[in-house]
Amino acid sequence: MANRATYTSGIALPLLVGGLALLCWEMAVRVFHVPVVILPPPSRVMLEFFGPRFAELLQHAVPSGLQIASGFVFATVSGILLAVLMAYSVLLRAALQPYMIALQVIPKIALAPLFILWFGIGFSSRFAFATFICFFPVVIATLTGLRDTPTEVLRMCQAIGASEAQVMWRVRLPFALPYVFAGLKIAATMAVIGVVIGEFISADRGLGYLILYCASRSETPGVLAAIAVLCAIGLSLYGVVAWTEQRLLAAQRGER
Repeated sequence: MANRATYTSGIALPLLVGGLALLCWEMAVRVFHVPVVILPPPSRVMLEFFGPRFAELLQHAVPSGLQIASGFVFATVSGILLAVLMAYSVLLRAALQPYMIALQVIPKIALAPLFILWFGIGFSSRFAFATFICFFPVVIATLTGLRDTPTEVLRMCQAIGASEAQVMWRVRLPFALPYVFAGLKIAATMAVIGVVIGEFISADRGLGYLILYCASRSETPGVLAAIAVLCAIGLSLYGVVAWTEQRLLAAQRGER
């Protein structure tokens, strides 16, 4: 019952706060007569979803969603694999970690034009940039988790003759799961940013392109509608990660 109450409050409270915020927004815009081009009311933005622009939003949401999901998945797989290799190899970790930190310090948007030059103006550049921007949080979080495995547990594994593969699969990765999913949650939000930046720079479709197109025509409701769809895609990806985390951690506790 306690878990159910916590789950219900975790859904009900955000919905209540969001509803109140939208209500205040609607009332403030109407009371102060804010022009639609500056800030449209939520009801006007909702009309974009149920009006003629619905098909257009869906048309542009599909390529953006595919690029976000594919970049996130590829960054997840490659990032975890590299973190495992770095956890095993002190030499590899010493060689790569300074460069990874340096790349994290560089503003990502400054590198976006290079990806356009390297991969062109199509799907490849946005996929590559989304992968790049998601990759480092996954590697750093996973590596931290793998290295924070309790020493006494590793010594016990050595004492019973467990192989390196068994230690990694049965001990290190389970202990690192909270770290891994913390990195994946960050990467889920970064994937959206990476794709939108790529679409801002060079694209003829996608929600980032639609935002710029509507902004150039002073169609603020269309801009906010496209942003809302991007938020929905990002929240969906984040929700999948959080749901997977809960299931895996629950299964892990059951095994223990």
